[in-house]
Amino acid sequence: MITNKSYMLFFTIVCLFLVSCKTNTLSYKTNAEKEEPIKSYDLDFNWGEGGPNEFAEPGLWADADPAEHIQWYKDMGVNTIQTFIVSCNGYAWYKNDIVPEQPGLKYDFLPEMVRLGHKEGMKVMGYLCIGSNTRWGMEYPDYSYGYPNDRHIPYTQKYLDYLDQIIRDAVGKTGIDGFMIDWFYQPNRSSNDGKWLDSEKQLFEELMGKTFPGEEQLSEKEYDVYSRKAIAACWDVIYKATKETNPDAIIWLSAFDITHPHIANSKMFNQIDWLMNEAGDMEGVQAVKEMIGEDTRLITCLANWNDQDPKVIVPAAIDAGVGLFGFRKPDSSSLLPPISKYLESPVDSLSGDDKNIAVLARIYNNLPIGYIKKNKINE
Repeated sequence: MITNKSYMLFFTIVCLFLVSCKTNTLSYKTNAEKEEPIKSYDLDFNWGEGGPNEFAEPGLWADADPAEHIQWYKDMGVNTIQTFIVSCNGYAWYKNDIVPEQPGLKYDFLPEMVRLGHKEGMKVMGYLCIGSNTRWGMEYPDYSYGYPNDRHIPYTQKYLDYLDQIIRDAVGKTGIDGFMIDWFYQPNRSSNDGKWLDSEKQLFEELMGKTFPGEEQLSEKEYDVYSRKAIAACWDVIYKATKETNPDAIIWLSAFDITHPHIANSKMFNQIDWLMNEAGDMEGVQAVKEMIGEDTRLITCLANWNDQDPKVIVPAAIDAGVGLFGFRKPDSSSLLPPISKYLESPVDSLSGDDKNIAVLARIYNNLPIGYIKKNKINE
C-alpha cells in the first residue's frame, strides 16, 4: 500500500528528475548560444578566366600572398576564413604529393594562411568541391560525365579513394581547422545525353544489389534510393578520413538546395559540424533545424547569385543565432578593394556583392549598418 509519505517522496524524486532534465537542456542551449558567432568570408578561387569551362585556369592567382590575404580578412573582421585545399580546377593550394599544386604556386599558400590566421585568432578552413573537379574529369573520362562547370562526378570507389587520400593529406599536413564540402549531389548526366557511365552502373549494382535496369526503366523512387545510398557512402569516407586524422576538424557542408530529397534527413545532416544554406534564405535554415545533430551549427550565405538582401538576412541570422558567410571571386590581384572602401560608402549606394561585403564588414567589426567611415582625403 502506498502511504502519503511514500507518495510525497516519489513525487519529489520525479520533480527533481524533471528539473534536472530541463536544466541540462537549457545548459546545452546556453552553451551553444555562448559559442562565438561564425563570421566568415571567402575570396573565391573557383571562378575565373582561361579554363576549359567557367572555372579558373590552373595557376590563376598562383602568386597570391598569404600575408596580404590575412590582412584583408582581418580588416573585414572575420573570425573564420574559407580558402582552398583543391579548387574546382582540380589543382591544390599547397605543396604536396597527392594532388598537383596550382602551376607557379609562389607560396605554400594554405599552410601559410593557417599559420598567419591562427596568429590572429582566426579559424582557417579549406574547401573541396565533391561533385566537380575539372582535372579529374579530364584525366579519368570513364569516371566522369565530362568536365563542365557543373556536377559531373559519380561517387565510384576510385573517386572515393581519391577523396580519402586528399582529405587525410590536407587535414594532416596543413593545420586547417576543417573544410567546406560543396556541390554534394548526384552528377548532371546531360553531357552524356543522360546515359550512365559503365563505372556508375557498376556502382549502382554494388549499392543496390541488383543489375542496373537501364536509364528508361529506372524509376524515380529507385533513383532516389540509389542516390541517397551513393551520397551516404561518399559521406562515410569523408567523415572517417577527417575524424581519424583529426577528431576536432570541422566538416562544413554548403548546400545550395538544403532540403533536396537526396540529402535531407540523412546521417550526414546528423553528423555534420556546420551546415550552410547557400541559397541564403532563413526559411531554408528553419526547414532543417529538426534534421541536424545537437552540436551542428547552422550558417546562412550572402552572395550575388542568391539575391538576398543583406539588410534583412544579417539581422535575422543574428537574432536566430545562425552564422554568416559570403564569397566573391577576387580581382586580378587575387584580392578585392580594401575594406575601407566598402566602409566609406553608404550601404544602400552599393549593390550585389559590394553591398554584401559592406554589410558584413560592418557587422563583423561591431559597427552599425548605417556607419560611414570618413575619407580623410575628402575631409
